[in-house]
Amino acid sequence: MQRQGMTKKQVGTLCVFIAAVLYSLGGLCIKVIPWNGLSINSARNIVALVVVGGYLILTHHKLRLNRWILLGAICVCGTNVLFSVANKLTTAANTIVLQFTAPIFVILLGIVFWKRRPQKLDMIACALVLFGVVFFFVDSLESGGMLGNVLALLSGLSYAGVFLLNDLPDADPISSVFWGDLISVFVGLPLLLQQTVFSPVILVSIVVLGAFQVGLAYVLMCIGLKTTPPVTASLISGIEPVLNPLLVAAFYREAVGPIALVGAVIVIVSVVGYNVLRGRTSVK
Repeated sequence: MQRQGMTKKQVGTLCVFIAAVLYSLGGLCIKVIPWNGLSINSARNIVALVVVGGYLILTHHKLRLNRWILLGAICVCGTNVLFSVANKLTTAANTIVLQFTAPIFVILLGIVFWKRRPQKLDMIACALVLFGVVFFFVDSLESGGMLGNVLALLSGLSYAGVFLLNDLPDADPISSVFWGDLISVFVGLPLLLQQTVFSPVILVSIVVLGAFQVGLAYVLMCIGLKTTPPVTASLISGIEPVLNPLLVAAFYREAVGPIALVGAVIVIVSVVGYNVLRGRTSVK
């Protein structure tokens, strides 16, 4: 019996999975670079622009720009900047888990701007995630990093904006990514030009961040979301807030506060559980 190749849906799911793994490299690489967050973000996005630009050329995808694409670019830039800066001000675990609140912000933004009536499951998920977030801020009162936690939470809001704008008329995700990366470069460029230390570890980390954690990851996510349902994509992306702090703990020896760890479990279980239950409901 002849073995059939992978379907488009399976390829899309694989792309989302690989993207999530690549995203998880961010915490470790940012931690080992002794620059400020804005400088790191500017440098990595210079490399990312080469990757995304190369993809646009190879696929003959015309770069577009309109108000929705620009708004999406601002959300991409906000996510990039806030994530980089937050990683320098709080633990990698706190940063990525607080950013993982994005699906909850999607629900809240839908209520405010699109007047979408929330279901009981939506409200329960929001309450549980917000309860988990409280643990992070209780922990930060003891260990510091309050500003980093706030910026990480805002990163989750910005990331939610990216997902919402993908579904709007005249949206073009890959164009938003390109313009968002370009804006990110200029936001931190003045600080980047002041850097004087360029060790091999720094340069390699910048290339890994730009080429893989930002550039290739965003390209794969854009490809994957074409055939992968949002619920499935959210579940697969759940590997990121687990793998990210594990890499940092293993190679950078950064400990996670016990109270924040409880909050992380609550947030991850709530978001993943919400997506599983919502997926079962939509199938019925």
